[in-house]
Amino acid sequence: MPASAGTTECPVDRLQNIETFVRVAQTQSFAEAARQLRVAKSVVTTRIKQLEEYLGGPLFHRSTRVVRLSELGQAFLRDCTDLVGRANDIVDQMRDVRGKPAGTLRVHALTGFVLGHFGSLLRDFQETYPEIRLEVVVSDAVVDPVQAGVDCALQIFPAASTELISRPLFPVRRVFCATPEYLARHAPPQDPRDLHHHKLGLYSGYPTRDRWTFYREEGELTTYLSAALLTNSVHLLREYALEHAGIVCLPTLVAGGDIGAGRLQVVLPKCQLSSFRLSAVYAGTSRNAFKLRLFMEHVANAFGQVPPWDAALVARGILPAELVEASPGDRPAHG
Repeated sequence: MPASAGTTECPVDRLQNIETFVRVAQTQSFAEAARQLRVAKSVVTTRIKQLEEYLGGPLFHRSTRVVRLSELGQAFLRDCTDLVGRANDIVDQMRDVRGKPAGTLRVHALTGFVLGHFGSLLRDFQETYPEIRLEVVVSDAVVDPVQAGVDCALQIFPAASTELISRPLFPVRRVFCATPEYLARHAPPQDPRDLHHHKLGLYSGYPTRDRWTFYREEGELTTYLSAALLTNSVHLLREYALEHAGIVCLPTLVAGGDIGAGRLQVVLPKCQLSSFRLSAVYAGTSRNAFKLRLFMEHVANAFGQVPPWDAALVARGILPAELVEASPGDRPAHG
Protein backbone atom coordinates (compact mmCIF):
# COMPACT_ATOMS: atom_id res chain seq x y z
CA MET A 1 0.00 0.00 0.00
CA PRO A 2 1.33 3.51 -0.69
CA ALA A 3 2.59 5.66 2.13
CA SER A 4 0.53 8.68 3.08
CA ALA A 5 1.79 12.17 2.28
CA GLY A 6 4.54 13.41 4.52
CA THR A 7 5.68 9.93 5.63
CA THR A 8 9.49 9.80 5.91
CA GLU A 9 9.74 6.38 7.49
CA CYS A 10 12.89 4.49 6.41
CA PRO A 11 13.02 0.69 5.93
CA VAL A 12 14.81 0.14 9.26
CA ASP A 13 12.18 2.19 11.11
CA ARG A 14 9.46 0.27 9.30
CA LEU A 15 10.87 -3.09 10.44
CA GLN A 16 11.05 -1.76 14.00
CA ASN A 17 7.45 -0.63 13.74
CA ILE A 18 6.40 -4.02 12.42
CA GLU A 19 8.13 -5.74 15.35
CA THR A 20 6.28 -3.40 17.71
CA PHE A 21 2.98 -4.24 16.00
CA VAL A 22 3.62 -7.97 16.45
CA ARG A 23 4.46 -7.51 20.13
CA VAL A 24 1.28 -5.47 20.77
CA ALA A 25 -0.79 -8.10 18.93
CA GLN A 26 0.74 -10.93 20.98
CA THR A 27 0.43 -9.22 24.37
CA GLN A 28 -2.85 -7.39 23.58
CA SER A 29 -1.40 -4.45 25.48
CA PHE A 30 0.50 -1.30 24.48
CA ALA A 31 1.92 -1.02 28.01
CA GLU A 32 3.14 -4.63 28.15
CA ALA A 33 4.65 -4.37 24.66
CA ALA A 34 6.51 -1.23 25.79
CA ARG A 35 7.80 -3.02 28.89
CA GLN A 36 9.06 -5.99 26.90
CA LEU A 37 10.67 -3.79 24.24
CA ARG A 38 12.13 -1.53 26.96
CA VAL A 39 10.74 1.68 25.49
CA ALA A 40 8.17 4.22 26.67
CA LYS A 41 4.51 3.50 25.95
CA SER A 42 4.43 6.70 23.86
CA VAL A 43 7.10 5.19 21.60
CA VAL A 44 4.92 2.13 21.00
CA THR A 45 1.94 4.37 20.25
CA THR A 46 3.99 6.42 17.77
CA ARG A 47 5.32 3.34 15.98
CA ILE A 48 1.84 1.86 15.56
CA LYS A 49 0.51 5.21 14.33
CA GLN A 50 3.30 5.44 11.74
CA LEU A 51 2.56 1.92 10.52
CA GLU A 52 -1.19 2.61 10.31
CA GLU A 53 -0.50 5.79 8.31
CA TYR A 54 1.69 3.82 5.92
CA LEU A 55 -0.93 1.07 5.49
CA GLY A 56 -3.84 3.48 5.31
CA GLY A 57 -6.02 1.95 8.02
CA PRO A 58 -6.24 1.00 11.72
CA LEU A 59 -4.45 -2.13 12.91
CA PHE A 60 -6.19 -2.28 16.30
CA HIS A 61 -9.53 -1.49 17.89
CA ARG A 62 -8.67 0.13 21.23
CA SER A 63 -10.68 0.86 24.36
CA THR A 64 -9.69 1.53 27.96
CA ARG A 65 -9.59 -2.22 28.68
CA VAL A 66 -9.24 -4.07 25.39
CA VAL A 67 -6.78 -4.01 22.51
CA ARG A 68 -7.84 -6.27 19.65
CA LEU A 69 -6.79 -6.63 16.05
CA SER A 70 -8.80 -4.97 13.31
CA GLU A 71 -9.58 -6.87 10.11
CA LEU A 72 -6.54 -5.23 8.51
CA GLY A 73 -4.40 -6.15 11.53
CA GLN A 74 -5.47 -9.79 11.38
CA ALA A 75 -4.56 -10.01 7.71
CA PHE A 76 -1.21 -8.32 8.37
CA LEU A 77 -0.14 -10.29 11.46
CA ARG A 78 0.84 -13.70 10.09
CA ASP A 79 3.30 -12.39 7.48
CA CYS A 80 4.67 -9.89 10.00
CA THR A 81 5.27 -12.65 12.56
CA ASP A 82 7.32 -14.65 10.07
CA LEU A 83 9.19 -11.55 8.94
CA VAL A 84 10.17 -10.45 12.45
CA GLY A 85 11.29 -13.93 13.46
CA ARG A 86 13.45 -14.29 10.35
CA ALA A 87 14.93 -10.79 10.66
CA ASN A 88 15.91 -11.30 14.30
CA ASP A 89 17.45 -14.67 13.47
CA ILE A 90 19.53 -13.18 10.65
CA VAL A 91 20.80 -10.32 12.84
CA ASP A 92 21.79 -12.73 15.63
CA GLN A 93 23.61 -15.02 13.21
CA MET A 94 25.52 -12.09 11.70
CA ARG A 95 26.58 -11.01 15.19
CA ASP A 96 27.89 -14.53 15.74
CA VAL A 97 29.86 -14.42 12.48
CA ARG A 98 31.52 -11.14 13.52
CA GLY A 99 32.18 -12.17 17.11
CA LYS A 100 30.59 -14.02 20.00
CA PRO A 101 26.82 -14.20 20.66
CA ALA A 102 25.95 -11.41 23.07
CA GLY A 103 22.97 -9.87 24.82
CA THR A 104 20.33 -10.95 27.33
CA LEU A 105 18.36 -14.19 27.22
CA ARG A 106 15.29 -14.40 29.48
CA VAL A 107 14.09 -17.82 30.64
CA HIS A 108 11.19 -18.95 32.84
CA ALA A 109 11.85 -22.33 34.48
CA LEU A 110 10.06 -24.75 36.76
CA THR A 111 11.27 -24.78 40.35
CA GLY A 112 11.67 -28.54 40.28
CA PHE A 113 14.05 -28.37 37.34
CA VAL A 114 16.12 -25.42 38.56
CA LEU A 115 16.85 -26.54 42.10
CA GLY A 116 19.62 -29.09 42.03
CA HIS A 117 20.21 -29.29 38.28
CA PHE A 118 20.36 -25.85 36.70
CA GLY A 119 23.38 -24.17 38.30
CA SER A 120 26.04 -26.30 36.61
CA LEU A 121 24.17 -26.10 33.29
CA LEU A 122 24.15 -22.28 33.42
CA ARG A 123 27.83 -22.21 34.37
CA ASP A 124 28.79 -24.41 31.41
CA PHE A 125 26.61 -22.41 29.00
CA GLN A 126 28.19 -19.11 30.04
CA GLU A 127 31.67 -20.57 29.84
CA THR A 128 30.89 -21.38 26.21
CA TYR A 129 29.06 -18.09 25.51
CA PRO A 130 30.45 -15.58 28.04
CA GLU A 131 28.83 -12.56 26.39
CA ILE A 132 25.28 -13.87 26.93
CA ARG A 133 23.61 -12.52 30.07
CA LEU A 134 20.89 -14.74 31.54
CA GLU A 135 17.76 -13.63 33.38
CA VAL A 136 15.98 -16.64 34.92
CA VAL A 137 12.52 -16.42 36.49
CA VAL A 138 11.76 -19.44 38.68
CA SER A 139 8.25 -20.58 39.63
CA ASP A 140 5.82 -23.48 39.28
CA ALA A 141 3.34 -21.29 37.41
CA VAL A 142 2.46 -22.01 33.80
CA VAL A 143 3.18 -18.94 31.70
CA ASP A 144 2.74 -17.71 28.18
CA PRO A 145 6.29 -16.60 27.32
CA VAL A 146 5.00 -13.68 25.26
CA GLN A 147 2.77 -12.39 28.04
CA ALA A 148 5.54 -12.97 30.61
CA GLY A 149 8.15 -11.16 28.51
CA VAL A 150 10.59 -14.10 28.40
CA ASP A 151 12.29 -15.76 25.47
CA CYS A 152 11.18 -19.23 26.51
CA ALA A 153 9.45 -21.15 29.28
CA LEU A 154 10.88 -24.50 30.36
CA GLN A 155 7.87 -26.59 31.38
CA ILE A 156 6.16 -29.97 31.07
CA PHE A 157 2.94 -28.30 29.96
CA PRO A 158 1.97 -27.90 26.30
CA ALA A 159 2.09 -24.53 24.58
CA ALA A 160 -0.78 -22.26 25.58
CA SER A 161 -1.61 -21.37 21.96
CA THR A 162 -0.94 -22.55 18.43
CA GLU A 163 1.16 -19.43 17.88
CA LEU A 164 3.82 -20.78 20.24
CA ILE A 165 6.44 -23.42 19.44
CA SER A 166 7.27 -26.28 21.80
CA ARG A 167 10.62 -28.10 21.54
CA PRO A 168 10.96 -31.27 23.70
CA LEU A 169 14.27 -31.39 25.58
CA PHE A 170 14.29 -34.49 27.82
CA PRO A 171 11.88 -36.95 29.51
CA VAL A 172 10.46 -36.45 33.00
CA ARG A 173 9.64 -39.64 34.89
CA ARG A 174 7.40 -39.91 37.95
CA VAL A 175 7.53 -42.37 40.84
CA PHE A 176 5.65 -43.01 44.06
CA CYS A 177 8.00 -42.92 47.02
CA ALA A 178 8.22 -42.56 50.81
CA THR A 179 10.85 -42.61 53.54
CA PRO A 180 12.05 -45.96 54.90
CA GLU A 181 10.80 -44.78 58.33
CA TYR A 182 7.26 -44.30 57.00
CA LEU A 183 7.30 -47.68 55.26
CA ALA A 184 8.58 -49.35 58.43
CA ARG A 185 5.46 -48.12 60.25
CA HIS A 186 2.99 -48.78 57.42
CA ALA A 187 2.73 -51.84 55.23
CA PRO A 188 4.31 -50.94 51.84
CA PRO A 189 1.79 -51.18 48.99
CA GLN A 190 2.08 -54.30 46.85
CA ASP A 191 -0.59 -53.25 44.37
CA PRO A 192 -1.61 -49.73 43.19
CA ARG A 193 -4.97 -50.21 44.90
CA ASP A 194 -3.12 -50.52 48.23
CA LEU A 195 -2.35 -46.79 47.97
CA HIS A 196 -5.90 -46.20 49.21
CA HIS A 197 -4.71 -47.24 52.67
CA HIS A 198 -1.99 -44.56 52.86
CA LYS A 199 -1.79 -40.80 53.22
CA LEU A 200 -0.92 -39.55 49.74
CA GLY A 201 0.73 -36.36 48.54
CA LEU A 202 -0.14 -35.61 44.89
CA TYR A 203 0.56 -32.89 42.35
CA SER A 204 -2.56 -30.94 41.41
CA GLY A 205 -1.78 -30.06 37.79
CA TYR A 206 -2.24 -33.36 35.98
CA PRO A 207 -5.25 -33.33 33.63
CA THR A 208 -6.31 -36.84 34.66
CA ARG A 209 -6.98 -35.37 38.13
CA ASP A 210 -7.79 -38.26 40.50
CA ARG A 211 -7.44 -40.96 37.81
CA TRP A 212 -4.09 -42.76 37.76
CA THR A 213 -2.96 -45.43 35.30
CA PHE A 214 -0.19 -47.88 36.21
CA TYR A 215 1.64 -49.97 33.61
CA ARG A 216 2.59 -53.50 34.74
CA GLU A 217 3.71 -56.73 33.11
CA GLU A 218 0.21 -58.14 33.56
CA GLY A 219 -1.37 -55.08 31.91
CA GLU A 220 -2.60 -51.60 32.70
CA LEU A 221 -4.49 -50.81 35.89
CA THR A 222 -6.43 -47.59 36.42
CA THR A 223 -7.56 -46.48 39.86
CA TYR A 224 -8.80 -43.28 41.49
CA LEU A 225 -6.67 -41.83 44.27
CA SER A 226 -7.61 -39.27 46.92
CA ALA A 227 -4.85 -37.03 48.27
CA ALA A 228 -4.27 -36.08 51.90
CA LEU A 229 -2.11 -33.28 50.45
CA LEU A 230 -2.85 -31.84 47.02
CA THR A 231 -0.50 -29.10 45.82
CA ASN A 232 1.04 -27.48 42.74
CA SER A 233 4.53 -27.61 44.32
CA VAL A 234 6.60 -30.75 43.84
CA HIS A 235 9.12 -29.41 46.36
CA LEU A 236 6.44 -29.21 49.04
CA LEU A 237 5.56 -32.85 48.23
CA ARG A 238 9.23 -33.77 48.67
CA GLU A 239 9.38 -32.05 52.07
CA TYR A 240 6.11 -33.74 53.08
CA ALA A 241 7.58 -37.13 52.24
CA LEU A 242 10.85 -36.44 54.06
CA GLU A 243 8.81 -35.65 57.18
CA HIS A 244 7.60 -39.29 57.05
CA ALA A 245 4.05 -37.99 56.45
CA GLY A 246 3.02 -40.35 53.67
CA ILE A 247 3.62 -41.61 50.14
CA VAL A 248 4.05 -38.99 47.42
CA CYS A 249 4.32 -38.96 43.65
CA LEU A 250 7.41 -37.03 42.52
CA PRO A 251 9.32 -36.50 39.29
CA THR A 252 12.70 -38.23 39.49
CA LEU A 253 14.45 -34.95 38.70
CA VAL A 254 13.28 -33.84 42.18
CA ALA A 255 13.45 -37.16 44.04
CA GLY A 256 16.42 -38.83 42.33
CA GLY A 257 19.05 -37.59 44.78
CA ASP A 258 17.00 -38.60 47.83
CA ILE A 259 16.26 -42.01 46.32
CA GLY A 260 19.93 -42.59 45.51
CA ALA A 261 20.94 -41.58 49.04
CA GLY A 262 18.31 -43.82 50.65
CA ARG A 263 16.29 -40.96 52.15
CA LEU A 264 13.34 -41.94 49.92
CA GLN A 265 12.37 -45.38 48.67
CA VAL A 266 10.42 -46.15 45.50
CA VAL A 267 7.19 -48.02 46.14
CA LEU A 268 5.50 -50.17 43.51
CA PRO A 269 8.77 -50.33 41.50
CA LYS A 270 7.24 -52.74 38.97
CA CYS A 271 4.36 -50.37 38.22
CA GLN A 272 5.30 -47.50 35.92
CA LEU A 273 3.58 -44.17 35.46
CA SER A 274 3.65 -42.38 32.12
CA SER A 275 6.47 -39.91 31.46
CA PHE A 276 6.23 -36.35 30.20
CA ARG A 277 8.73 -34.20 28.32
CA LEU A 278 10.29 -31.03 29.62
CA SER A 279 10.00 -28.64 26.69
CA ALA A 280 11.08 -25.14 25.77
CA VAL A 281 7.99 -23.15 24.79
CA TYR A 282 8.65 -19.95 22.86
CA ALA A 283 7.30 -17.54 20.27
CA GLY A 284 8.51 -17.84 16.70
CA THR A 285 9.17 -14.09 16.80
CA SER A 286 11.64 -14.21 19.70
CA ARG A 287 14.09 -11.34 19.38
CA ASN A 288 16.79 -13.72 20.58
CA ALA A 289 16.01 -16.69 18.34
CA PHE A 290 19.65 -17.54 17.63
CA LYS A 291 20.76 -17.30 21.27
CA LEU A 292 17.66 -19.25 22.27
CA ARG A 293 18.51 -22.04 19.85
CA LEU A 294 22.02 -22.23 21.33
CA PHE A 295 20.51 -22.45 24.82
CA MET A 296 17.98 -25.16 23.92
CA GLU A 297 20.68 -27.25 22.23
CA HIS A 298 22.85 -26.88 25.33
CA VAL A 299 20.05 -28.14 27.62
CA ALA A 300 19.15 -31.04 25.32
CA ASN A 301 22.79 -32.11 24.94
CA ALA A 302 23.46 -31.81 28.68
CA PHE A 303 20.65 -34.13 29.72
CA GLY A 304 19.85 -36.22 26.64
CA GLN A 305 17.28 -38.96 26.40
CA VAL A 306 18.30 -40.46 29.75
CA PRO A 307 19.06 -37.61 32.18
CA PRO A 308 21.82 -38.33 34.74
CA TRP A 309 19.41 -38.55 37.69
CA ASP A 310 17.51 -41.30 35.82
CA ALA A 311 20.64 -43.02 34.51
CA ALA A 312 21.90 -43.57 38.06
CA LEU A 313 18.59 -45.16 39.10
CA VAL A 314 18.40 -47.29 35.94
CA ALA A 315 21.96 -48.54 36.54
CA ARG A 316 21.00 -49.65 40.06
CA GLY A 317 17.85 -51.40 38.83
CA ILE A 318 15.54 -48.99 40.67
CA LEU A 319 13.97 -47.78 37.41
CA PRO A 320 13.33 -49.75 34.21
CA ALA A 321 15.32 -48.58 31.19
CA GLU A 322 12.23 -48.19 29.00
CA LEU A 323 9.82 -45.27 29.18
CA VAL A 324 6.05 -45.13 29.07
CA GLU A 325 5.25 -41.91 27.21
CA ALA A 326 2.20 -39.86 28.14
CA SER A 327 -0.45 -39.71 25.45
CA PRO A 328 -1.50 -36.22 24.24
CA GLY A 329 -4.68 -36.40 26.32
CA ASP A 330 -2.68 -37.10 29.48
CA ARG A 331 -0.28 -34.18 29.12
CA PRO A 332 -0.82 -31.48 31.73
CA ALA A 333 -2.71 -28.45 30.51
CA HIS A 334 -2.21 -26.26 33.56
CA GLY A 335 -0.07 -26.06 36.67
